[in-house]
Amino acid sequence: MYESRFTKWMRWCDRDTVQGINYPGIYICAISEEDISGKNFSWTTNIVYVGMTNSLKGLTGRLKQFDNTIKGKSGHGGADRMRYKYQNYNELVNKLYVAVALFTCNVKSNSPEDLRTMGEVAKFEYDCFARFTESFGYLPEFNDFAKSPKYSLTIGRKNRF
Repeated sequence: MYESRFTKWMRWCDRDTVQGINYPGIYICAISEEDISGKNFSWTTNIVYVGMTNSLKGLTGRLKQFDNTIKGKSGHGGADRMRYKYQNYNELVNKLYVAVALFTCNVKSNSPEDLRTMGEVAKFEYDCFARFTESFGYLPEFNDFAKSPKYSLTIGRKNRF
């Protein structure tokens, strides 16, 4: 069920090439020394973050926020935690991969069908957390707030003074 909803793994730099990327959905990030682009999505310990969006800009907008944050701006909590560990953007993106699960709907609509679809997105994110945790016994690294500090609240704060 879960695996079939996702695209194949793609390099981070290719994330905007997915047809329908403007829709809401789930995105899963993995860090791998091995090139996993083009491989079918699967649950792996290389997964470091699970995220979702129901925003007007869809996955395109949310993944742009993520990218901006790992580059050094602000706007995405999970990416801020990733930046704490991976402070060199170019090194990180060379081993960063993403797979997405799109949900077709109109986020501007208040129709029951579209509202239910947006609810499915939120539920699916939690289903993904549960599936990952069932498999490995812990949350993805940068979803674990207690174990993964934010750059902006630690190193970033020190650099401002």
